[in-house]
Amino acid sequence: QVQLVESGGGLVQPGGSLRLSCAASRSICSVYTMGWYRQAPGKQRELVASITSGGSTNYADSEEGRFTISRDNAKNAVYLQMNSLKPEDTAVYYCKCSGYWGQGTQVTVSS
Repeated sequence: QVQLVESGGGLVQPGGSLRLSCAASRSICSVYTMGWYRQAPGKQRELVASITSGGSTNYADSEEGRFTISRDNAKNAVYLQMNSLKPEDTAVYYCKCSGYWGQGTQVTVSS
């Protein structure tokens, strides 16, 4: 069993930034691809970005250039730096490691 705990969400104005963090309870996540997903009300959960254990990254087209995913394998952690946030980025953001999901953290972009 792996527990993933996200943090860093909140309310931010358009154009602002947030940094999400996800801490895994077990080091097994250090050898898996980890990812950030998001789910807006009434929409399906979608991939935001992922990063392999070796540091190779993949981004959804709409986020590339604004978001940066990174990880610290020694801390079993993955991060998502989000810049130039838009109202359409409003969603619950989830961390994933293998088949495990975190509980999500709310990101609201609004003036």
